[in-house]
Amino acid sequence: MTDLFTIGYEGATPRTLADALEAAGVEVLVDVRAVANSRRPGFSKRALAAGLDERGLAYLHLRALGTPADGRAAARAGRHDEMRAIFEAHLRTEKAQEELAGLREIVRTGRKLCLLCFEREPEHCHRQMIAERVEAAEDGVAIRHLHALPAAFVSA
Repeated sequence: MTDLFTIGYEGATPRTLADALEAAGVEVLVDVRAVANSRRPGFSKRALAAGLDERGLAYLHLRALGTPADGRAAARAGRHDEMRAIFEAHLRTEKAQEELAGLREIVRTGRKLCLLCFEREPEHCHRQMIAERVEAAEDGVAIRHLHALPAAFVSA
């Protein structure tokens, strides 16, 4: 069984995020934000990649697997069903399909991956939808959600 982890950095620090990844044995953090910038220190693409590199963790940004602007607006407003519909449509685009296929290829290598986005709760985030697509397409893949908080790191 191959675990495909997901994590949100809402409420986390770069240190607690990296701690959770290390505790789970993650090798590659896959950033699935359309815009890998953040107002939160340490979570913009360059800073995040550098901090992970210091810990021996790889970073990969798959921009085409990010939520389009209208989907991000829906998520911020708490309209999660609308965000899901927008992202479902986005997943049918050629570029998103290419990056999803690339993600599946990496999963097949057996490397331990973790999908990253902002929302703490996976059910409110498009990373859950990506993970479900991979799980459905690849035999032996199980989704596990990590939490970047000092207490328990992994949930079912």
